Amino acid sequence: MNILKAYKLSFFVTLALGSGVAFAQPKSTTDQPLAPADNGAVTQRWSPSKTPDGAYDHVRHDRNVPIPWPYLREADILWKKRVWREIDTREKPNIGFRYQGDENTGGGMFIEILIDAIKRGNITAYSALDGDRFTTELTKQQLMEQLTPKPDTMYFDDPVTGGQVMKIIQKDFRPELITKFRIKEDWIFDRNEGKMIVRIVGIAPVKDVYGENGDYRGQQAMFWLYYPEIRNTLAKYEVFNPNNDIDRYTWDEFFENRMFSSRIYKVSNSLDAAFQDIYGQDARAKMESLYESQQAANDIFNKEHDMWVY
Repeated sequence: MNILKAYKLSFFVTLALGSGVAFAQPKSTTDQPLAPADNGAVTQRWSPSKTPDGAYDHVRHDRNVPIPWPYLREADILWKKRVWREIDTREKPNIGFRYQGDENTGGGMFIEILIDAIKRGNITAYSALDGDRFTTELTKQQLMEQLTPKPDTMYFDDPVTGGQVMKIIQKDFRPELITKFRIKEDWIFDRNEGKMIVRIVGIAPVKDVYGENGDYRGQQAMFWLYYPEIRNTLAKYEVFNPNNDIDRYTWDEFFENRMFSSRIYKVSNSLDAAFQDIYGQDARAKMESLYESQQAANDIFNKEHDMWVY
């Protein structure tokens, strides 16, 4: 009886190996090209691969839900301070802002993700000419005027006529030139939670402004975005993790867990002035601004302890 079972087993194994069916792994549904989180690529640099690109079946991380915020009542707020910060994307902790993206997230740098969401009508951009108060919505045309640099007019020698021909050279938006972001946030001590809570209110990309002669004129916020409105968009895209390619977090997690490096350039005050407006622009004034920035950060850090002790 055992010999008969062994013969049958050998027969079926031989048949399976010969046909290549029994031990062939079924085609996984994740072998299909993965679409971006919102079924539309942010940029054209990344197109879905025709075959699985990797050593394992990649599963799309459909978190797509922001981290829940605890409800805050005004009656429970014992202390509040408004703070403005500046994020320099050229610093090492902020390298994720300059990540070009990949096919699993639709591709695109952080500024390109924001601009794509504005163009799709998912979020609203507010004019920075009114400050950071979200009072005037930008139209799509106004947005494109900020993104697209002014065309250059150049003259070339025509080899046929011998004269000069004028040619207008159009320029494209260069996202790598957006090296800074500003955020407006509220630091709140809530007695119901018994701790300090920080809530980002707004975020703005900052561009360098140059004159016609190429001289540097300073920095200017392009537009402001109401942060609670863009959280659903931020939860759809992942941030690059330089330490582990499989362990990534969303942009919403990145901001909520305070994974970025920044400096405080303004706190709420009676003059509504930034540190550089108070101390000036020379080298010594910049050092004073940095000192005040660190002092403001220390004051906020110690405030929670003071609320408990006193």
